[in-house]
Amino acid sequence: MTTPILLGISGALRSGSTNRKLLREAARLFGDCTYVEADIQIPLYDGDMEEADGVPEAAETLAGQIAEADAVLVSTPEYNKGPSGALKNALDWVSRVKGDPWADKPVAVMSAAAGRAGGERAQMILRGYLVPFRARVLQGPEVHLADCGNQFDDDGRLISDVYTATLGQLMQTLRAEIKR
Repeated sequence: MTTPILLGISGALRSGSTNRKLLREAARLFGDCTYVEADIQIPLYDGDMEEADGVPEAAETLAGQIAEADAVLVSTPEYNKGPSGALKNALDWVSRVKGDPWADKPVAVMSAAAGRAGGERAQMILRGYLVPFRARVLQGPEVHLADCGNQFDDDGRLISDVYTATLGQLMQTLRAEIKR
């Protein structure tokens, strides 16, 4: 088998966000792979813009990355009890691209949030957002990283053995799903 390509999509735009750190830890725990991190800084979806100018290049790029990846990792913060607007916007734009890049794609969903539930509500909503794409969203183990600002060391590694083990199990499940 060739080296799998993992695409990481962070719902947080900050370069140092805990969701980006969580994605990078997931890729590290996955093992041998080519990890690519998506850029979801895409203009807000606007049907008039789409009609006048077509789908933005950034959305086309994201759709191409999804199609090329062997699996996708999506990590969302929880903003006001839901996923970030930036993530929802990116999904909306990808739905406008020709083809079906998500179809039958293995997807691991996770969340990192400051609250004690670790983004559980946001993750539940995100899973619903992915339904129309017909991706193979893994059902678990679920990773809800609570108190996320205190869960990484200076090198971006998870400090909790429990979170590390759960994330590692999710990555083993994803590896098996890719082979399926």
